Amino acid sequence: MAEFHHGSAINIMYKKALNMLNIPEKFTAFRIHKNDKNITSGFEQISLNDLTAGEVVVKVAYSDINYKDALAATGKGRILRTYPLVGGIDLSGVVVSSEDSRFQTGDKVLVCGAQLSELYDGGYSEYARVKADSIVNLPIGMSLRDVMALGTAGYTAALAIQRMEDNGQIPERGPIVVTGATGGVGSFAINMLSNIGYEVIAYTGKTEQEPYLKALGASKLINRHDIEMGTKPLENAQWGGAIDNVGGETLAWLTRTTNVWGNIASIGLAGGYKLESTVMPFILRGVSLLGINSVEMPLSVRAQGWKRLASDLKPTKLELISPTTIKFADLPQSFDAYVEGSVTGR
Repeated sequence: MAEFHHGSAINIMYKKALNMLNIPEKFTAFRIHKNDKNITSGFEQISLNDLTAGEVVVKVAYSDINYKDALAATGKGRILRTYPLVGGIDLSGVVVSSEDSRFQTGDKVLVCGAQLSELYDGGYSEYARVKADSIVNLPIGMSLRDVMALGTAGYTAALAIQRMEDNGQIPERGPIVVTGATGGVGSFAINMLSNIGYEVIAYTGKTEQEPYLKALGASKLINRHDIEMGTKPLENAQWGGAIDNVGGETLAWLTRTTNVWGNIASIGLAGGYKLESTVMPFILRGVSLLGINSVEMPLSVRAQGWKRLASDLKPTKLELISPTTIKFADLPQSFDAYVEGSVTGR
């Protein structure tokens, strides 16, 4: 009896606290479960106590869909490290409550990556509870929709450019080739690079998207099906640098064809995770291979990346790359197109 009444008192206090914060006792979230070897996902009614721990509660305004999200939700990729979790690796919204002095009720904020929908509940929910160290204040001049139209894809492209420039990349060293050009990261990279003075070459198998890629700022296209990659340790140097979303044989080819002191930002592995190369490009041409991890990133680097996304790296073709906003209720029907690779841009 004592335990029952003690539990009831706590429940009443919890309800009062939710009422004070204007948080409903139950709200909608898109949750992913693992039962034996089967992955299931769908909408559920959950409470704040169902969410993983965090110092800040956010009323979510927008999230986004990334390839990674689609793999997680459909069970076609091993993304989550624990179950169940709310899906969605990104979110933007308004702070409802905070135990961290850096954030106050009413602050507009965003979270990208930061192991959401891997170890922690993500953005596919009406409310999210997140760690303060993963939060970035909404950049001046950007809306909550803008930052999710960019999302992890835009942030990753900006981070790649920042890493390359930190390592000495300048437009005078020659054109930058972007592989996986019609995807989210590729599209943003093309637009950002062209806006800050680089010649950009789009590497793609979707040559029917030439008008789209040139509208973003690409000077020309390379059809990946027409490339003879060669087998020499060093091939003819063609690029000042590269942003690679493909990996595998394509990345190996880029190491052999990048010019002296060029940087290659490695982001993806759609073409395979194995890299068969030699040390020749690195010791004879000084080529640098830069790994881009947009998830486990110091807050200072996150903040700087978003600062640049609101200034010199702000895309001028955001609506072309990310033209669509879907309703939360339509989320489950949207994943297959991302898994199949039929989405252009975002």
